[in-house]
Amino acid sequence: QVQLVESGGGLVQAGGSLRLSCVASGNNINGMGWYRQAPGKQRELVATTTRGGSTNYADSVKGRFTISRDVAKNTVYLQMNSLKPEDTAVYYCYAQNPLIIAWGQGTQVTVSS
Repeated sequence: QVQLVESGGGLVQAGGSLRLSCVASGNNINGMGWYRQAPGKQRELVATTTRGGSTNYADSVKGRFTISRDVAKNTVYLQMNSLKPEDTAVYYCYAQNPLIIAWGQGTQVTVSS
């Protein structure tokens, strides 16, 4: 069983920064990352990382967001800089092991113009 606890969301002005954190409990976790869902829209990939350190980003966040991971702590971070109003969404962390994909409860990020 994998459980996730997210933190770090909030309200920020356009151009500002936020850092999200997600701690996973469980074993043999390989992939971790972040998705987001804005009101009225489908959930979309933001950034992912593997245990080996490979990363992948949505085009809309490249150059502004950075995903990092502490493998020993089963923790993934999302540093979000130069935030835009269109980044407003609920951000969901996920963690994947050979058996399941688990999701966090979501954390709200609101960027005001």
